[in-house]
Amino acid sequence: MNSILTSKWTKLVVFLACLIPFGQLLWRAFHNGLAGFPDNMDFGANPIEFITHATGDWTIRFLVITLAITPLRKILRRPQLIRFRRMLGLFAFFYGCLHFGTWIGLDKFFAWSEMWKDVQKRRFITAGFAAFVLMIPLAVTSTAGMIRRLGGRRWQMLHRAIYLSAILGVTHYYWLVKSDVRKPLLYAALVAVLLAYRLGMWIYGRAHRSGASGVARPEPSTAETAEQRVVKSNQRRASKAGRYKFQSRFEGNVNGARLKSRKPLQSQKQFGTASF
Repeated sequence: MNSILTSKWTKLVVFLACLIPFGQLLWRAFHNGLAGFPDNMDFGANPIEFITHATGDWTIRFLVITLAITPLRKILRRPQLIRFRRMLGLFAFFYGCLHFGTWIGLDKFFAWSEMWKDVQKRRFITAGFAAFVLMIPLAVTSTAGMIRRLGGRRWQMLHRAIYLSAILGVTHYYWLVKSDVRKPLLYAALVAVLLAYRLGMWIYGRAHRSGASGVARPEPSTAETAEQRVVKSNQRRASKAGRYKFQSRFEGNVNGARLKSRKPLQSQKQFGTASF
């Protein structure tokens, strides 16, 4: 299994599999829509709505899959799965661009003033627009060079915006539909489980680190206890200073005794040398 996950061909297969939804849209557009766009396209009664919903669904699906990589690699003990996370996140951004581009080009026909009014007035468009905007810096900074420029810690802090983007995306979908909310609720449940797992692991890691480093010393609750600690600290310092002075005196006495014992020997040696 490890050899399969680390193979370059596996990454290529995953890349091609991620393009299947886009290929299906192109197939329907060119195979059934050449006789007259958009009337004869195999997209149902409202082809623009079909394309918008399809690209939006795959955007949320790839966001969920991207968020699932970290729990899966830890639960399954397959750290090699991390190789696919960036690619899956970029495909989420790719389908998000298709979703946003469909709304701009096919739905609003580049009427910028009308689109801005929709962003301000319709809350589901506001949530979807915010989710897409949050994905832009994540895609731009997904390269190894940007990781080195930003630093690992700042890069991780920035890419935690994917959590908010997923929440806003699910909220956008829930506010969009009016009757059948089963699919957005399913996506919301998946996102909630994945975020709850991360929160639980963060709490567990924090408790484990604090337990490994030992129990922290409690802060003094009153002025009396603080004063007692200061007194004890001064006593310990005085005790150490006293030991140091005693040791210095003892070593000085020993050295002095050695010098005194050597002086007669030196005088006798000098006297003996002079007699010859």
